[in-house]
Amino acid sequence: MKKIYNYILLLLIIFIGINFYFDISSSLNKQHIKNNDTLEKEQDVKKTKLLSVDDVLNSGGVKNIANSENTNTFNPIPLKLSDSAKSGYAFYSLNGIIKENESLDFIFKKYNVSDNQIYKLVNICKDQFDFTSVGAGREYSVIYLDTIKNSQEFSKTKLISFIYNINKIDYIIFNFKDTISYRIGKKKVLIKENFIAGSINKGEGLWIALSKKLGDKKTGLLVEILANDIFPWTIDFYRVQENDSFSIYFEERYVEKEYVDIGQVFAASFTHNKNTINAFQFEENTDIVDYFDDKGNNLRRNFLKAPLKFKRISSRYGMRKHPVSGKFKKHTGIDYAAPTGTKVMATAKGEVVKAVISNRGYGNYVEIKHNEKYKTLYAHLHKIKKGIKKGSVVHQGQTIGYVGSTGRSTGPHLHYEFKVNNKHVDPYKQKLPAADPLKPEKMEEFSSIKDDYLSKINDYLKNK
Repeated sequence: MKKIYNYILLLLIIFIGINFYFDISSSLNKQHIKNNDTLEKEQDVKKTKLLSVDDVLNSGGVKNIANSENTNTFNPIPLKLSDSAKSGYAFYSLNGIIKENESLDFIFKKYNVSDNQIYKLVNICKDQFDFTSVGAGREYSVIYLDTIKNSQEFSKTKLISFIYNINKIDYIIFNFKDTISYRIGKKKVLIKENFIAGSINKGEGLWIALSKKLGDKKTGLLVEILANDIFPWTIDFYRVQENDSFSIYFEERYVEKEYVDIGQVFAASFTHNKNTINAFQFEENTDIVDYFDDKGNNLRRNFLKAPLKFKRISSRYGMRKHPVSGKFKKHTGIDYAAPTGTKVMATAKGEVVKAVISNRGYGNYVEIKHNEKYKTLYAHLHKIKKGIKKGSVVHQGQTIGYVGSTGRSTGPHLHYEFKVNNKHVDPYKQKLPAADPLKPEKMEEFSSIKDDYLSKINDYLKNK
């Protein structure tokens, strides 16, 4: 009997202790939502200022919401309500960073968004935003509502708005407050014009010469624009030499005083082996911005030099050891290493003759016939852009798909093939026709813009 009494007493003590613990815990966290691993213990969350819900929704991004002060707390922060707070309701905000292999629907479900709501959201914005393009490291902000049943208990959270930073300028807001909707916006961008000029020293390349004046962060994108957009067919930057010189008139873009990227490049000049090529930006039509020389000749060719913005060529045209089979065989194209989701562009105007979805060989791929002589092929795509199908007419620079690793592939890249009279050739060794020169009726407008660029460049050189 005594043993039973002691046992009951022990259970009673444990029960009282547990209740006492939760009473203390609840009172300490009265102003915060219920402690749970999916919200309060987010590792990448920063404390924010007290703002109104409308302020946050109109701010368009983490930078505008976040307080510059760093704190050690990861607790959600309550927001003052602009739309008349009702007793028993509390709004909170959190900032976070997309983790590796994390998707938006995974995050939405943390905040009790249903599969049906997610499906509806994906459908209404599918033409404006690709949910599969979400990348690790991107910042986001969350505003959610918690309904308080009483002073000690909290119910499930309700997601009000989710702000995702597509890049440092563009953002999208998903609203769940009343009806499911979305809004795409841009942050305020400050544009500064800049001009640099210099020459190549012995043992240097263009990158080193530019980085001495601009720093590595700005140099990378500027070199990419010069090599891929302005001089791809006229200058081989791998063969620059001592005493080659350059001058570039361009924009730098800033958001909240932070450098973001290079904007427009208005004019550029490069002298290689005493031969000078000038390039002036001019928009002849609304489809594409081109660069023309002093006489109005287009520096662009009928084909783009590359079908995407890439960091490196991982495999060139010719004999190689196949990365999958291990056998030596001819590689009939160019492989460009690029992250999954990178846009792939048609290198010239043409008609789509194949748009194939497959897990074999080329994987998902698109083949384009440009005329009776030229064809191009784009393989291992993550997916083909909606609307691109057999018979579609595409324009130079138009997005036709996204980099992936489908089919016989060891990692994300684009396999690009170039055919002349149905025979594979090295695209970098082809002498392709130039794009059409300026139309006579556009020459006067072009000359005026060109003279304006030259005047600004000369003013800079005089004041240097």
